[in-house]
Amino acid sequence: MMLIRGLLLILLSLLAVVGRAEVCVEDDASRSLCLAQPAKRIVALSPGATEILFAAGAGAHMAAAVSFSDYPPAAKKLPRVGTFKRLDLEAILALKPDLVVAWGSGNPAEQVERLVSLGLPVYVSEPRRFEDVASNLERLGRLAGTDAVASGAAKAFRAGVASLQSRYAKASPVTVFYQVWEEPLMTVNNAHLISEAIGVCGGVNVFGDLPALAPRISREAVLEKNPQVIVAGGMGEEDPQWLNPWKRFTSLQAVEKDNLFFIAPSSLQRPTPMMLTGTRTLCRHLESARARH
Repeated sequence: MMLIRGLLLILLSLLAVVGRAEVCVEDDASRSLCLAQPAKRIVALSPGATEILFAAGAGAHMAAAVSFSDYPPAAKKLPRVGTFKRLDLEAILALKPDLVVAWGSGNPAEQVERLVSLGLPVYVSEPRRFEDVASNLERLGRLAGTDAVASGAAKAFRAGVASLQSRYAKASPVTVFYQVWEEPLMTVNNAHLISEAIGVCGGVNVFGDLPALAPRISREAVLEKNPQVIVAGGMGEEDPQWLNPWKRFTSLQAVEKDNLFFIAPSSLQRPTPMMLTGTRTLCRHLESARARH
């Protein structure tokens, strides 16, 4: 009897140690982050981070997010801690989060480093490829203790991307200008996730070789490149007005062939599983352009 009791005590002790085991991942800034236990109070510093956390099953553990975190609908109810460009550090600290998810290229670096220096566990998210989106789902799911949901979401995302890659692998190339912003006029280079989406659909990013991730360009540069397709997001989910100024440049191939396409920005400009929807839309548009060639 004493032996059995002793074995039970040892087993309980081992279970307690397992329960206290650290959860460790490497973020997109190549920094190791370890939590003593899965996070229960998470603050997201970009709309994309908010969306990917919900997709990873961590929505119930969200304590706050920045402005414009509007998907899924439950995200709209979260308290706000500033904008992704100007964080409210006092509000973040007051929430006492056990995990902060930052946006590598979007948040002010000095503010993010300030949070780190104050001892907050910060995970830097910066997906540049579709695989990075899947990996972020898995790593954030691990940090939040929602591995099963996150793993399923990552698997579904990878399968969707693979399906598109297979379908358009032999599609004839189409030159594409993707407009991220109107004033100043901005696009993306080949290091950006949107450019990978263009490539998956058989498109060629005409500004892919520029050094900046989201470079400013001139209208003259677009005219010189003379793309076969122009794709734009907009100020709203159903606002294609950014395409209107291009219509007066009738010498452009994209205008001549009526290859001016709008894609809701939330479906292609946030590095989340929603990009699968946006990429499918993009692929359909490029197919239409091929048919008009």
